[in-house]
Amino acid sequence: MKHSKPAFAMITVVFLIILMATIAAFVLNLSGKMVQATTAQYQREQAMLLARSYTEYAILAVMSNDRAANCLHTITGDIGDAPATGDGYQARVEIRYIGNFAQVGTCGANNILSSTVAYPQSPLNIIVDTYIQYRDLDNANQWLTFHKRTLQKI
Repeated sequence: MKHSKPAFAMITVVFLIILMATIAAFVLNLSGKMVQATTAQYQREQAMLLARSYTEYAILAVMSNDRAANCLHTITGDIGDAPATGDGYQARVEIRYIGNFAQVGTCGANNILSSTVAYPQSPLNIIVDTYIQYRDLDNANQWLTFHKRTLQKI
């Protein structure tokens, strides 16, 4: 009878060690998933803020640009480390003009919107498409793109 107590204690200790190891593995798995979700949320928030900044920059650039002499259609930029190899961002802004030919000037020559939706009394408007591309930090082969479209009266 005295020998059965140590054997029972040994089985209990082994069971508790297995139970604690299972709980520890579950906690580590859950914390890893939380880190991945937080990283993805951080990258998306950064892309949203960059898209907003580049959209405002494009609107400012169009307003200060002489459309009779020079048309602004595209703005590009790299933010942070080299996006192709690191954790940086690539920005591309495409600008299209909406308005009558007198307002748009030569900028509407390649823009079908100038002649189809604008009337002589229509104000000049632009459509700003902002694309922010970045690599997923958890999967370096996957590019993610955030797109923001804005219609702005000039």
